[in-house]
Amino acid sequence: MKSNETALIVAGGKGTRIKSVLPKQFIELDGKPILLHTLEAFIRYSPTIAIVLVLPEDDFKIWNNICKKFQVTYPVILQKGGETRFQSVKNGLQKIEHGLVAIHDGVRPLVSEDIIGASFRLAAIHQCAIAAVRLKESIRMTDQDNTKAVDRSKFRLIQTPQTFQVDLIKKAYEQKEDNSFTDDASVAERAGNIISLFEGSYENIKITTQEDLIVAKALMEAKK
Repeated sequence: MKSNETALIVAGGKGTRIKSVLPKQFIELDGKPILLHTLEAFIRYSPTIAIVLVLPEDDFKIWNNICKKFQVTYPVILQKGGETRFQSVKNGLQKIEHGLVAIHDGVRPLVSEDIIGASFRLAAIHQCAIAAVRLKESIRMTDQDNTKAVDRSKFRLIQTPQTFQVDLIKKAYEQKEDNSFTDDASVAERAGNIISLFEGSYENIKITTQEDLIVAKALMEAKK
């Protein structure tokens, strides 16, 4: 039993870019809502892991209907989200007292048990562990007048889970919200913490567009 490990799943998307009336986390993928695939990844990692699910309050009814339809039996602690991701994570952290927390996007359904496990193991050592992957393509820096080639080996694409010691990340979220906070790592870094990266996976995609849905379906089919 891993009683000191919690998954904090943030799912406040609206489905605008995916051109869906239904919030994107509830769109079905391979017969199940995307969000359910995400939660099940953490349950496969550890059936006893604590799960805090942050949703807009208006979506609680949709979630309850999903639980009935798909017979969700594992315990999920629901928490009301805020106006921004920062506020939603901060609200979710209120439900967690100690140990380690893996903060994960509800629309990253292809996260593997290995990635989740690595994030917890490394966070136990380094206080934080952020999934990241190397860039595959060349990149350029631009301004209004020109562009400049940049060494891609110095950059990483950041994913979730982003896993932290609970006390560290709760203290970091006591800061005033800032537009430069693009993820939990940037919040922790601003609070003076060193950010530790580990190798994520190119399959661990975030579903935000129709193209992402197509890729996710193909990846799921390939695993069958």
